[in-house]
Amino acid sequence: MTDSVISVEDFERTRVARFNDLEGSARPMLDAVIPGQERVIYQIIGKGVSQDRDSKVPIADNKDFNLAIIRCAPGKGTLHHDHKTNEVFMPLTGKWKIFWGDDEENHFVILEPFDTVSIPPNVMRGFRNAGDAEGLLLGLVGGTDPGGVQWRDDVTAEASRRGHGLDEDGLIIETAAE
Repeated sequence: MTDSVISVEDFERTRVARFNDLEGSARPMLDAVIPGQERVIYQIIGKGVSQDRDSKVPIADNKDFNLAIIRCAPGKGTLHHDHKTNEVFMPLTGKWKIFWGDDEENHFVILEPFDTVSIPPNVMRGFRNAGDAEGLLLGLVGGTDPGGVQWRDDVTAEASRRGHGLDEDGLIIETAAE
């Protein structure tokens, strides 16, 4: 047992994330430049698999996991991608379609508030707000370093057509539109 006690001020500064103070990213991942994939991701603990170089992270100590909240309008979400670690989703508000594999129409579940799903590593996955109002989805990515995101070829091709790609560190850059 340690006698180290963090002061209230240091605890508040390094271990507390107030939702109303979070700065979300409207371009958190490469597919967000494609119409229909607009969303805001609030990184809370760790950077997770964000591809936004300017992403703000209020709690940097992300040993073994990364936590975020996704906000998006009905019908919006993300396209097929995978990671090298588990990913957990839990709706906080609304209904959410969680899909996996290559076929969004046949491999999916609909989750409602506080239902939870865990997607294993290296499985293509995505999500979409299936409700009729803006929704909030809690996302947890395993690992202190969860690695990057792997996109399906059609997603990277469409982003490239729209003038966006990834640099050698896996962060979004602007390129010449095709």
